[in-house]
Amino acid sequence: MQTSTLMVIVLVLTFSAYVLAKKRSREVATAKGGLSTLHSRPAYYGSFAAILAAVPALLLLILWQAIEPDLVESLVMAQVPQAFIASHENSQLLFSQITHISNGVLKTEDPVLLAAAAHYIHLEQIGQTLRFVAVAALSLVGLATGWRIVRPKLKARNYVEKCLQLFLMFCSTLAILTTFGIVLSVLFEAIRFFQIIPVTDFLFGTEWSPQIALRADQQGASGAFGAIPLFTGTLMISFIAMCIAAPIGLMSAIYLAEYASPRVRNIVKPILEVLAGIPTVVYGFFAALTAAPFIRDIAHAIGLSGASSESALAAGLVMGVMIIPFVSSLSDDVITAVPQALRDGSLGLGATRSETIINVVLPAALPGIVGGLLLAVSRAIGETMIVVMAAGLSANLTANPLDSVTTVTVQIVTLLVGDQEFDSPKTLAAFALGLTLFVVTLALNFVALRIVKKYREQYD
Repeated sequence: MQTSTLMVIVLVLTFSAYVLAKKRSREVATAKGGLSTLHSRPAYYGSFAAILAAVPALLLLILWQAIEPDLVESLVMAQVPQAFIASHENSQLLFSQITHISNGVLKTEDPVLLAAAAHYIHLEQIGQTLRFVAVAALSLVGLATGWRIVRPKLKARNYVEKCLQLFLMFCSTLAILTTFGIVLSVLFEAIRFFQIIPVTDFLFGTEWSPQIALRADQQGASGAFGAIPLFTGTLMISFIAMCIAAPIGLMSAIYLAEYASPRVRNIVKPILEVLAGIPTVVYGFFAALTAAPFIRDIAHAIGLSGASSESALAAGLVMGVMIIPFVSSLSDDVITAVPQALRDGSLGLGATRSETIINVVLPAALPGIVGGLLLAVSRAIGETMIVVMAAGLSANLTANPLDSVTTVTVQIVTLLVGDQEFDSPKTLAAFALGLTLFVVTLALNFVALRIVKKYREQYD
């Protein structure tokens, strides 16, 4: 029995439990004198029965799916002679061959492998049958229990709300543990990198060439892991992008929220937000085929002969256009949320509309605006496709926006492309770069929260 079919059966039983328990609660209420005799509404009795029919069965299914593969593998390999296993270098590869033979993907005449494949098929059939019987029976038991315990004094609403609270706590805990897992995985691999490459060489080195030779007699066997060119490239492109996105996005938000008529707002805002739905690869094509050549031709026309066909300026300008909707939309929502009483009070004291916006509305909306700008900065730092297509992959330490540069995220992607050995500094450097980005982003968030707190206290 396939897992998808079993899931459908559990869902049908869950829906049946809800309908039957809800119907029974109405019948009990009618027999006792009306719905007022029930502790909870009939929908809560149905929901509680549905939870009893679904949750235990799904938990058993998940547990079964987690345990069954390893159990089947151990039982199959236990039937294979030890001498035959010893003749193979990798037992995992041997078990993979057995599964391929059982699925008909691989052909063989070896009697040991054929016997193991037949045993594997037998165990799989037994496991599927037992899984179907166990999960379906547990769901039926939950349905019957939920239907049977319906009575006026049953606190179904309390039980359902408690189950929802536990589910929300589980989701919150899972999110926190996932965050810790990501941080720890990056941290451990970064520590391995720093055991090979000194931290000072990584943070303050001015040459980035992570290529590691396969043999000692090849050129560049040691590599160079100075990340300063990557940091400067990331900051330069992000700064150019924010110089475009921040003023245009904020001014657009102010116009739409304070000056535009409802008709203009309903037309302009959706058009502006269309920019957020364009894939980044399309922006990359535009930057590589239109923006970068245009900037190079303009630079040559005014006498700047050193302009590259791939430049930080082209990537930053296009990235800034892409980020405008993030700043505009979030800032518009925050400005619109400022209480109208603040505007009326300022206008009543004789201030003009512009003075009200500058001295009242914007300071009151500052926390949300800062949040939108932080989101835009994070979007700029994390962008990869536009940089690859418009700025290139060269790790140049330069302050000239017309030169080709690269960013931290581009190098992370480049280092992890293809089959990599995780004992190599070249691969581990990606985790060091990721850890550096995490620390920088955390510091920016901390500074922003301090600024927001300071100004928010003035307007609370």
